[in-house]
Amino acid sequence: MNILVLGGGGREHALAWAIAQNPKCDRLIVAPGNAGIAGVAECAALDILDGAAVVAFCETHAIDFVVIGPEAPLAAGVADALAAAGVLAFGPSAAAARLEASKAFTKDICDACGAPTAAWARFTEAAPALAYVRAKGAPIVVKADGLAAGKGVVVAMTLAEAEAAVTDMFAGSLGAAGAEVVIEDFMPGEEASFFILCDGTDVLPVGTAQDHKRVGDGDTGPNTGGMGAYSPAPVLTPAIQAQVLDEIVKPTVAEMARRGMPYTGVLYAGLMIDRGRARLVEYNVRFGDPEAQVLMMRLGAQTLDLLLACAEGRLAEARVNWAEDHALTVVMAARGYPGDHDRGTPIRGLDALPEDSRHMVFHAGTARKDGAMVATGGRVLNVTARAETLRAAREAAYAMVAEIDWPDGFCRSDIGWRAL
Repeated sequence: MNILVLGGGGREHALAWAIAQNPKCDRLIVAPGNAGIAGVAECAALDILDGAAVVAFCETHAIDFVVIGPEAPLAAGVADALAAAGVLAFGPSAAAARLEASKAFTKDICDACGAPTAAWARFTEAAPALAYVRAKGAPIVVKADGLAAGKGVVVAMTLAEAEAAVTDMFAGSLGAAGAEVVIEDFMPGEEASFFILCDGTDVLPVGTAQDHKRVGDGDTGPNTGGMGAYSPAPVLTPAIQAQVLDEIVKPTVAEMARRGMPYTGVLYAGLMIDRGRARLVEYNVRFGDPEAQVLMMRLGAQTLDLLLACAEGRLAEARVNWAEDHALTVVMAARGYPGDHDRGTPIRGLDALPEDSRHMVFHAGTARKDGAMVATGGRVLNVTARAETLRAAREAAYAMVAEIDWPDGFCRSDIGWRAL
């Protein structure tokens, strides 16, 4: 098969790495890709938000299957354009992608199907939103309704923080994403991620993970896109997974089908676990980043078979073959992230590191410049290891971090601390 993966981050490097191992994959192209992805696939310049351009690329290169990595092309309707052109694709329609693209839409779905989540209200103006948070008090959660690249959620522990978040969003700090704001009750507990493939009718769990959102050790400092992750997540016990499937995921899928927008693709349920039960924090309509890195490390070549079964509506016959192992990834970011940070700083030592089924550095923001590897983003590398225990995986990942010569980068030193 000729396969096209859309995206250019660590998630897409992990997807490409896993897909390339499957003998069904004859040719693999990633658009736009990055310097690390170039080691496992061809990279191509392509506007991945332009459905017509993606369809034309598929026709030119005889693409059999498209895997859409990030949320933005899904919200832009790229999966719809591919479906209309008869190109098999993994990822939901634009209508179904509203489960991530609109917080209020997801809340409506939860209310309609009885899925447990936090009490909430929506606002289109600052004054009533401010009155609401003052009446409710803190802690409270303020969310931009639209896509905000992981920066649209403020867990306000004080009233002043909540007021500032509401004011900033309605002042345009997040652009159109903050034109409508959802305010939720704060949910105590431990957060975890559950990944489920859906083909519109059937569902298949493909893994659990926990990431580390805060920039600093001990979960301190501002939120980020994720500073590391591990899989599986011990807090998501078999009993809680069963509860999530029965009370949250299956009712959601049924409600989406009832509304004429069947959900196909991966459903990433962000959950809050408290006293042995889970409530939904939010849905994402793609694999997480950096959670995909640890999931792909554990799934390996079967990833392609599972994604194909999902896209072709064959999930009822699909099975996941899990090894009893653990994976952990450490994000190396540019110094200053998530604030202002330098770009173009050199990274050395990567060529000496192992690249095999137990050790990989997935690239999130890198490029080749004059033969040298340089950083091009905030989150730059995902140093990932797999082992029989989480502790061993962590030790292996941090041993790799120690070999990377990047004075302008940093990482947390405590990834996996909750489980360990």
